[in-house]
Amino acid sequence: MDFNIYFMFMIYDRCCSPLFFSINFNKMARPQDPPRGFFPFGNPFKNLSSKNPVLSSNLLSLLNTFETNLASSITKLVPKEKSQILTLSWMSQAMASLCQTHNAIKTLITDLELPVSDWEDKWVDIYLDISVKLLDLCNAFSSELSRLNQGHLFLQFALHNLGTNAPQNLPKAQSSLDAWKQHIVSKNPRLESCHAILTSLVQTLNLPKVKNSAKGKVLTRALYGVKVKTLYISGVFAAAFSGSSQNLLYVTVSNELPWAPSFMDMQNTMNSEVKNIFLSDGLTVMKELEAVDSGVKQLAPAIQQGSIDPISLQPLEDSVTELTSGIDLVSKEVDCFFKILLSGRDTLLENLRSIGAPTTVLATSPKKATGKKQRGF
Repeated sequence: MDFNIYFMFMIYDRCCSPLFFSINFNKMARPQDPPRGFFPFGNPFKNLSSKNPVLSSNLLSLLNTFETNLASSITKLVPKEKSQILTLSWMSQAMASLCQTHNAIKTLITDLELPVSDWEDKWVDIYLDISVKLLDLCNAFSSELSRLNQGHLFLQFALHNLGTNAPQNLPKAQSSLDAWKQHIVSKNPRLESCHAILTSLVQTLNLPKVKNSAKGKVLTRALYGVKVKTLYISGVFAAAFSGSSQNLLYVTVSNELPWAPSFMDMQNTMNSEVKNIFLSDGLTVMKELEAVDSGVKQLAPAIQQGSIDPISLQPLEDSVTELTSGIDLVSKEVDCFFKILLSGRDTLLENLRSIGAPTTVLATSPKKATGKKQRGF
C-alpha cells in the first residue's frame, strides 16, 4: 500500500529554510498514480507571490536563469528511446548533470551574497547530517561500481582462452564465464543501506517559518529544484545497482515551477519502463550487463561442441568493452559528485570555525570509499 510522506532535504549551505515535497515510497513506483496532497502545512512558494514585496529585477533574473537552466538539464535526461533506460551511458549523463546543477547552485549562492552568519544552528546541524547521508550513498555506489569492475577479470580470462580456440582451454573459459555470472548476481552488502538512507531523509514535519529575506526566498526555491533532481536520480542509481524497485521514487512537484514539466516527463518515462525491466526475467536490470550475458549465452553451444569461430566471439568482446567503458565513466562522475558534496561541507565548516559558531553535529566527513580497479589476468 502506498503512503505519502514529506521529505525535508537540506543539501547546501546558506539556505534559510528547509523544503518539502511529496514522495511515494512503495514496492514499485507507479507513474500513473494521481498527484497526492502537496504542501499540507503550507506553500513555500507563496513567499514569491504578488502578495509579498516584489523581488528586485536582479534577484528575479538570477532565479529565472537558474530555473531555466535546470529545466534544460532535466530535459536532456529524458530518454529518447526505451533502450537508453538503465544504461551506464544514461547513468553517467545523469550524474554529470547532477554535478553541473550542484555547481550552479554554489554559483547562485555566491551571486546572492548570503553570509554563513545568517544560518540558524539547527539548519547547520541538519545540513551536516544530510550531507553525510549523501556522501554515504556515493560511497555505496562507488563500492558497487568497483565490484562490477572486478568482474572484468573473469571476462578477460574467458576471452583469452576462447581466443586460442584450443579445445583444452574451452572448459577454463566456461568456468570463468560461470564465475562471472555468480559474481554479478551476488549481493553487495554496502547497497543494503541505500533504502534505509533514502528513507531516513523522508520525514513528516510541519513547515518551519522562513526568515523574511528576499535572497533567502530565491535560494529556497532554487534549492528545491536541486533537491528534487538529486533525490530522484539517487533513487534510480540505488534501484539499478541493488536490483530492488523499492529504491525507485515517485516525486510529485508543483506545476508552478518552470522545470516541473521536464521533471515529470523524465520521471514518468523512466519509471514506466523501469517497472517493465524489473518484471523481466533477466540476469540484471542494467543493459550493459545484460548484453554481456546475452553474448555468453550465444557462445554456450559452440563451447560445448569444442570449437569457437572467431567471428562469433566479436559480439561478446564488443559488449565487454562497452561495459568496462561505461563503468569507468560512471565511476568518474560519482567521484566528481562526491568531491562537490565534500567540498561544500568542508567550506561550510571552515566558515563556521572562522566566526566561532559551534555545531552539535559531529563534523567529521566520511572518506571516499576505495576499491581496486583490477583488470587483466
